[in-house]
Amino acid sequence: MNVTGIDSSTQSCKVVVRDAATGALVRSARASHPDGTEVHPDAWWTALSGALAEADGLGTDVAALAVGGQQHGMVCLDADGEVVRPALLWNDTRSAEAAEALIAELGHGDRAAGARGWAQACGSVLVASITITKLRWLADHEPDNAKRVAAVCLPHDWLTWRLAGHGPRSQGGDADLAALTTDRSDASGTGYWSPATGEYRLDLLKLAFGRDDLVLPRVVGPSEAAGRVPSTGALIGPGAGDNAAAALGLGLAEGDVCVSLGTSGVTSAICPTPVVDPSGAINGFADATGAFLPLACTLNASRVVDAAKDLLGVDYDGLARLALSGEPGAGGLVLVPYFEGERMPNKPHATASLVGLTLANATPAHLARAFVEGLLCGQADGLDALVALGVAPRRIFLIGGGAKSPAVRTLAPGVFGGRDVVVPPEGEYVADGAARQAAWVLSGADRPPAWAIDGAETYTGEATPLVREQYAAACGLTWDNRP
Repeated sequence: MNVTGIDSSTQSCKVVVRDAATGALVRSARASHPDGTEVHPDAWWTALSGALAEADGLGTDVAALAVGGQQHGMVCLDADGEVVRPALLWNDTRSAEAAEALIAELGHGDRAAGARGWAQACGSVLVASITITKLRWLADHEPDNAKRVAAVCLPHDWLTWRLAGHGPRSQGGDADLAALTTDRSDASGTGYWSPATGEYRLDLLKLAFGRDDLVLPRVVGPSEAAGRVPSTGALIGPGAGDNAAAALGLGLAEGDVCVSLGTSGVTSAICPTPVVDPSGAINGFADATGAFLPLACTLNASRVVDAAKDLLGVDYDGLARLALSGEPGAGGLVLVPYFEGERMPNKPHATASLVGLTLANATPAHLARAFVEGLLCGQADGLDALVALGVAPRRIFLIGGGAKSPAVRTLAPGVFGGRDVVVPPEGEYVADGAARQAAWVLSGADRPPAWAIDGAETYTGEATPLVREQYAAACGLTWDNRP
């Protein structure tokens, strides 16, 4: 019997069908999502429907499925199940001022006290990515739309709801808002659910939105079914946020660290207890198994490599050859890669900076090296923050589109302090994690099934402290470019 895993990410929808017992890949498909930081959820449904059809992901041999989805996106529904406005995605920074206002309000004007309060209440110091800040923005800037909101959910919640046969009345759906579900990993990124207590914080929701009468998705347990597909009877798993799904797909255990270089860069670890970081560097999220997933997130990751490739007019292999031909530190040239603002550190209005440019280092090789080192330094800062909170890295996994670059793989151990880096085979680990969760729900076991990952490569290297020192100094020279 087979299971289907879905990854509804920022850029596309991926579907994998795997054998429930062994995890062997049976078939797969993908479909693109539109660009932008706000997207109507119907585009996700169209992409999912197409990918499912191509992969026969709801075929008669599929007994269960689950959805891994991009975190934080705000999907607002009215009483008829209609989408009130296009969803604001995690990388939409228009609510940055709302985040700062909410921090100050919880601290009664004292930002440090407010930051501690939010970290203790929901595991995270608020930044523009977090859903609750987007609700405040909506209340402040689109009051008519805010009045229409009857329920708020996340991208994977909405897709799970649709797969279970629910939907807007205008499309023949039952608009059953009470049937909305989520999981603890995605709920932990909203800003109004506590990973420590497992409960919604309606007081925080009211603080942000002015109302606490919204329908919020029921939080389903890690191996509990969220419903069934009406047409086939296939079980639907609780789903997960993308990072928690990837951790499940990789089979991460306590002490494992994952550096994922997708549109965003995420450095995360599995921990047995909740993590609270008032500095805001680490988000204290939950994972998809009942444990916790503290993580650091940067807005800029694989696109940094893309920008370097396009700037230098080379392909990925050409970029790697250039970067690896230079010396550590790129002759003093440093890229601070805040191309789309930044989340860690919280600089939503910043832009990227090239620091230390001289006639001697103004070469393609130095530029390529600086871009790769700048990308990795941002993730190394996240790794340092996890270690400062007590995480003892046992293994570091490197995944995502950015990890395809030979230069990224080769330079990562040095930038990460001389730690070995494990690069598993290229794969869709978010979708794989969703598939593994579906198999777990299907089995009714205490733990998810053990699926082997073969073919991982280990990269080693000496620590390159000069790179980190130059980067830290350059970050001190950057500024927010506000209109």
